[in-house]
Amino acid sequence: MGAAKERTLSIIKPDATRRNLTGKINSKFEDGGLKIVGQKRLQLTQTQAEKFYEVHKERPFFGDLVKFMVSGPVVVQVLEGPDAVAANRKIMGATNPANADAGTIRKEFAESIEANSVHGSDSLDNAKREINFFFAETEIVA
Repeated sequence: MGAAKERTLSIIKPDATRRNLTGKINSKFEDGGLKIVGQKRLQLTQTQAEKFYEVHKERPFFGDLVKFMVSGPVVVQVLEGPDAVAANRKIMGATNPANADAGTIRKEFAESIEANSVHGSDSLDNAKREINFFFAETEIVA
């Protein structure tokens, strides 16, 4: 029996879009067995970024995170595949690029722990919530 097909949210962050890395990053997702089934390039507003990251509201890095996420365009996308949440997290690598495995997005492209090029959902429940934050079901085409 194969792994269950899942969906997860990915955000290519402003540091990566500024350096025109969207294609290189998406190749890593696709080479890792994930399919991009929804995709938008957008400029987050302060309100959108605060709402999306409200789970971190009490954390000391919240203000800097929001400021960074509104600093330039992002690419939000829905990735689909077997165990998509875990697969995406493996492809991204550790949050701190210094601890990320060779060949991962963060090891290859991150500028710092904050400007680490990508966001990915950390659970199936959060994936559903995060996908619904950015996408209508009609915008996801498998």
